[in-house]
Amino acid sequence: MSERLNHMRQVPALTQKLTELTFALKKGTIEQAVLSLVEIRASQLNGCAFCLDMHVKQAKLHGERELRLHHVPIWRESPLFSDRERAALEWTEALTRLSPYGVSHQIYAQARAQFTEDELVYLTYMVMVINAWNRASIAFQSVPGSQDKAFGLDKSGLA
Repeated sequence: MSERLNHMRQVPALTQKLTELTFALKKGTIEQAVLSLVEIRASQLNGCAFCLDMHVKQAKLHGERELRLHHVPIWRESPLFSDRERAALEWTEALTRLSPYGVSHQIYAQARAQFTEDELVYLTYMVMVINAWNRASIAFQSVPGSQDKAFGLDKSGLA
């Protein structure tokens, strides 16, 4: 795989704005572990190798257990996730793979039972942002691991 274009360097002002939004969302009240699961699951669903690689490494740096990382694709069957994490993963899937009928009342109710109204807005915007990053990385074929040193991900122990 070779990169088509480095979108982060090509128009840095846009990258900076999306980065600012990403960091603003991470300053909310939703736990980092939940946000990491959202970034990982959306990246898996979208097939974004660059983002999946990056967010698994970030999660590891934040102390996430490796077994939980391996269980993200099977989160429904795995006993390793809390109800709050399950609601976030369900919400992520519903928004990443939008149904022609939108998000069901059942999925909304599950998410709303675990998140305050403000948190649900933060969660929704986090799903939106990771989907935006995924689409840019897929379009321009960002190479997994190519930014590890710049982002401090080389310290994750995953090479």
